Amino acid sequence: MRWFWVDRFTEFVSGSHAKGIKNVCLDEEVVDNYCPGFPVLPPTLIIEGMAQMGGILIAEHFDFRKRVVLAKVGKGKFYAPAKTGDRLHYDVRLDAVQDNGGTVVSTSHCEGELQAEIDLMFAFLEDGFLVDGPLFEPGDLKVMLQIMNFFSVAVDANGNRFPTYENL
Repeated sequence: MRWFWVDRFTEFVSGSHAKGIKNVCLDEEVVDNYCPGFPVLPPTLIIEGMAQMGGILIAEHFDFRKRVVLAKVGKGKFYAPAKTGDRLHYDVRLDAVQDNGGTVVSTSHCEGELQAEIDLMFAFLEDGFLVDGPLFEPGDLKVMLQIMNFFSVAVDANGNRFPTYENL
């Protein structure tokens, strides 16, 4: 993951949900270039932000031992564009987890109004299928999670802070 489409986690409860924010800024080239004269965050990148949070929610459920990738965007509905100056509040909830993947339901709100609803499906990559080895260089995922404030807000289902993950 080279680009972050989540600025920070504001809440993370293992096995349950994650919340975070994304600030829409004109200095992001993609915002300025997507629709010239009407700077908005492309809907695909709103989906990507929710997918980044959902993938982390599912990966953490498996102590970061699984290689989690977005497999399918299910239902997706956008109610308003994400314009410059907007702060999107993402809420991603774990729907189901199976041996081969998982699903989340997610919403985005802006100034208290529903901005988008997206259902996402994730798959686990097994060795020998598309890639071998980890998806990130050693330590990269841990650094990404630190940058996004994950370790400052993440708790387990009982409200306890997380231990150190050996797979990060």
